[in-house]
Amino acid sequence: MKNLSFIIGLMAVVLFSSCSEQKVGPNQLTKEEKADGWQLAFDGKTTEGWHGYGKDHFPAAWIIEDDALKCQGSGRGEAGAKDGGDILYGKKFKNFHLKLDWKISTGGNSGIFYLGQETPEYDFIWKTAPEMQVLDNINHPDAQAGIKGNRQAGSLYDLIPAVPQNAKPAGEWNSVEIKVYKGSVWHIQNGVTVLEYHLWVPEWNELVAGSKFPSLNPTWADVASEGFIGLQDHGDDVWFRNIRIKEL
Repeated sequence: MKNLSFIIGLMAVVLFSSCSEQKVGPNQLTKEEKADGWQLAFDGKTTEGWHGYGKDHFPAAWIIEDDALKCQGSGRGEAGAKDGGDILYGKKFKNFHLKLDWKISTGGNSGIFYLGQETPEYDFIWKTAPEMQVLDNINHPDAQAGIKGNRQAGSLYDLIPAVPQNAKPAGEWNSVEIKVYKGSVWHIQNGVTVLEYHLWVPEWNELVAGSKFPSLNPTWADVASEGFIGLQDHGDDVWFRNIRIKEL
């Protein structure tokens, strides 16, 4: 009986320790993540490390609300608020694994950019960067535009649809990941890999050539091998949290 009691007690300690390690609050890294090289890009309290695209400050249209970065929607699309616009994390990444959660308002639209460039030549980061779409698929008309759902949540915007389409509805948190390694790119939404593609190959150039992007930037297909991660102000309320990055 003594041995049995000891074993049960030991199991309880192990179980408690395991649960303690797994349960962390928003915008915190677990011990395992820290040991594995993950960096926290947003601590839930400050906007340190972030700035507005083409700005020397953090735009006033973005605030911290309920441990999340929130874009306060202007209702004017990308025309935006007086001091709005997309925001960038102030470090360029080449090969990386990005994880974050997003929540969109009813009828809302936003996006997550990667490998983007900040240059006076272009007024928006999307003119230089691929985008993982953030969207209310049920209420936003863009969900029915494009080709085969390539403007729905998780998609490579206007190019490759997310399959399966597993985004949660407006008001609910979605967990997403973007992996970039030597030109190979994966979009993961709510635990499922929804698309994979490779930059710079003939298939990529052909795909982009048939899209709207060459008319916005003739060299759009030549995505940089290193660039910024950005979050979009599309004029709608949107929230982002648990933003973590690991360099590969």
